Amino acid sequence: MAEDGALGDQRRAAEVVPALGRHLSGLQDPGRDTRLRALRAIRAEVQERPLSAPVLQEVFAKQLLRPLVRCLVGDPAERCRELAVQLTCHGLSHGARPAEALPCLLPALAQRLCPPHGQSHEPCEELRLALIQLLSLLLELCEAALVPYLPEIIRILQATLLDPYPEVKRESCRCAAASARAMPEHFHMQSEFLIKPLMQTVSHQHFRVRVAVIQATGTVIQFGNGKSVDDVLSHLAQRLFDEIPQVRQAVTSVVGEWLLHLRDRYSYFHKLIPLLLSSFTDEMPENKQLAVSYWKRIGLQWEKENEEDLKDKLDFYSAPAHYPEGVVRPELGCRELVTRNLSKILPGLCHDVTDWVEGTRIKASQLLFILLLHAEDHITQHMELLLRTLYRVCLDEENNVVRNSVKAAELIGTFVNPKVSLKLLVSALEKTPMPSYLMILAAVIRGCPRQVLKPHLSYLANTLSQPEICQQSEEIFYMEQLLCCIQAIIEVCQEDCKEISLQLMKVLVTIMAIPLAERLHEKVEKSMCSLAQVQHLSGFLDLYKQHIDQLMEWVSVSHDRWNCYSPELLQLDVIATHSGPIIGEALQDFILILKTCLQPTKDPPMRLKLFTILSQLLQKANETINSQGQFLSYLEILIKDILAPNLQWHAGRTAAAIRTTAVSCLWALIYSEMLSPKEIFKLEDVLMPQVIATLDEDSKMTRLMACRIVSVILNICGKEFDLDKLNKIYPELLKRLDDAAHDVRLAAAQALTNWFKCIRNDDEKNVLKSNIEFLYRELLIHLDDPDQNIQRAVLEVLKEGSVLYPELLVKEIEAVEHKHRTPVYCNQLLQHIQSTGE
Repeated sequence: MAEDGALGDQRRAAEVVPALGRHLSGLQDPGRDTRLRALRAIRAEVQERPLSAPVLQEVFAKQLLRPLVRCLVGDPAERCRELAVQLTCHGLSHGARPAEALPCLLPALAQRLCPPHGQSHEPCEELRLALIQLLSLLLELCEAALVPYLPEIIRILQATLLDPYPEVKRESCRCAAASARAMPEHFHMQSEFLIKPLMQTVSHQHFRVRVAVIQATGTVIQFGNGKSVDDVLSHLAQRLFDEIPQVRQAVTSVVGEWLLHLRDRYSYFHKLIPLLLSSFTDEMPENKQLAVSYWKRIGLQWEKENEEDLKDKLDFYSAPAHYPEGVVRPELGCRELVTRNLSKILPGLCHDVTDWVEGTRIKASQLLFILLLHAEDHITQHMELLLRTLYRVCLDEENNVVRNSVKAAELIGTFVNPKVSLKLLVSALEKTPMPSYLMILAAVIRGCPRQVLKPHLSYLANTLSQPEICQQSEEIFYMEQLLCCIQAIIEVCQEDCKEISLQLMKVLVTIMAIPLAERLHEKVEKSMCSLAQVQHLSGFLDLYKQHIDQLMEWVSVSHDRWNCYSPELLQLDVIATHSGPIIGEALQDFILILKTCLQPTKDPPMRLKLFTILSQLLQKANETINSQGQFLSYLEILIKDILAPNLQWHAGRTAAAIRTTAVSCLWALIYSEMLSPKEIFKLEDVLMPQVIATLDEDSKMTRLMACRIVSVILNICGKEFDLDKLNKIYPELLKRLDDAAHDVRLAAAQALTNWFKCIRNDDEKNVLKSNIEFLYRELLIHLDDPDQNIQRAVLEVLKEGSVLYPELLVKEIEAVEHKHRTPVYCNQLLQHIQSTGE
């Protein structure tokens, strides 16, 4: 039967050959149409008739191949060349022995796709694509038979990979991969020649071309020379930043396959692992899942390959007691791979995380977190490099980089013994206090397990409360990070903070004392409340109550050497004003500080600040310094040793400002209604001359408060004054009726009303008659004040004074009545005197 079939094929071939011979002669004709008709006729003979593979092989090899190749190479008509390619493809794909065509066909393809210098290549894009598809067909059909022609194939691909037509590039990539699979034993000797054109094309503007190049690169290196990995790594790493998910997915697949199957993969683990792990943070869930899947397979494969080395760990190694929440622990093989290669990966990664390109920094910071998660306690041996890097990175202007670096630092707290990590951090902080050091320290604290951190609490709190640390800078950022450290300690250690509560309070008070840190006050107060809560106290006031004596002792250590720049002055301000009623329990220490620091020889701006604090407290005395009802026992010290020396006149604006604040404090003290008439009389006996003197101050506020103080004193204990005192007071008050400030004139009028009330009997009235007469005369002048409010106030003064010598006042009114612009007030005054007399 086989012999009959063979004879039949031969007869069929003998029938086709003569017909083809007539058409083949037409291929030599100079006319395009004639050649085209001949090719179509040949197509009808071989394609449209059902020929068996042996017959077609016989006809194609002996009759058609060479004429078609000549047409393919030299015919000037594109359509003719196109038909020649189609017929060639048909003959190869349906023939029995396509490899027999290689000696003739491969040189022709090389001539059209990569001609020698000086010769033209195929100009038509579609034909170049058809030719490279023809090469793909040969690779598919012939495989190992192509080994002798491998150099020519490589030369063709070198040219077509750089072809301007994207479809040719994609088909060339498929050819490159097919070549690698078809001749793996020989391909590795030629594979390096494809790397350069592939890498020149890997950034092509069409994403499908980029995907094809990446996939081809994976196969070329997989079956070729593994040393080429070094040449492509940087290009593949760059493609991880590609905007197209398919491109990033291709990189992930290629790197995953290399890590699983590359012959020299052990030599390249430290270079390939970062690329695969970088895809863990890809924005596309599919890409992320692909990377995770590959990584798990890689870890399991490595476990099997190194089972003997890992035997103890597989049998006895247990999970850490404390592990980050929401994170799945990687497989042992994955962890071991990272651990054994971390020393090679970290230096380059630490360089990338400070790169000038924002995207590189973000990707590197994400990878750093993933690597540390795998390394676990093996982080310890890399601590110096890691901390050095994190100090720089956490100051990055890109929030994502900062966030990732802080997460990495938290892992240090989780896995590294605090004895090691805190020693390095505190050492750096003591040497050069920087906000970045505090930021990393806070993150490490947050990552630490409570029980592990507990033995180091005192060391940590004492360090942070050192003046060299907590008072190092007034920058907001520095203070924010210092506050973060305190918050982290409270959050992690909870009730254990009781033993370091005082140190933490010192730091919180210091932060609140910084003038520029006002926007942090709410956060500081919240932290105080948290510290109180973990100690089962009701609020931050209880915290002050618990530590008020130690805090006052802390700030007062050097109070005799304070100046306006002393941080202790600002700390005292916070303790005194923020502790509310608790300051009343430390009154002895507080008054002692005031007595020492408010002496006239001390720094004037410091005294100004202290008087401001005292004035603020006196305004709500019963809720602050007199909360325990003990303030009056220090009244004599306040009057004689604090207020009196500072009310003395000294030249200069600063001295005037101090007198203003001292008068302010005196007014707040009197206005608080803490003082009994007896105590006010004691106060008047010491301070009245200085207060009278301040009525002439340049400061409107000082004059106003002085008038009010005199008015209150006259109202409460003026009847106890001797005539000499009264004589000295009224001229100064009378001057204030000419004051430029409306409020001061009103206050002076009220004080004069109270002055008239101080004359108790006829004897005093008779002695002061001339003074009273002078007052009547001057007050009547002020009835013409342009301000009606002042006119009415003066009228009330005269009404009060008219009781003493009404006839004398009437006489004065009649003498000046015709001169007044507003006689209505004179008439009202006369009516009042008349009604009073009746």
